[in-house]
Amino acid sequence: MDNGPLRITGNLDLLDAEGNHFETTESFILCRCGLSNKKPFCDLTHKGQFESAPRA
Repeated sequence: MDNGPLRITGNLDLLDAEGNHFETTESFILCRCGLSNKKPFCDLTHKGQFESAPRA
């Protein structure tokens, strides 16, 4: 999402670089700004503090 998190949908496993598993649902959002207190998940802390709208 522009100026916000990455929305993920689907049934998948989320692992960190060390292989640790994160519990997920079929739809969740990942932090892109680095401000979230629930990393790797977004807690909406970014609102008004993060700008990024890349285009492919």
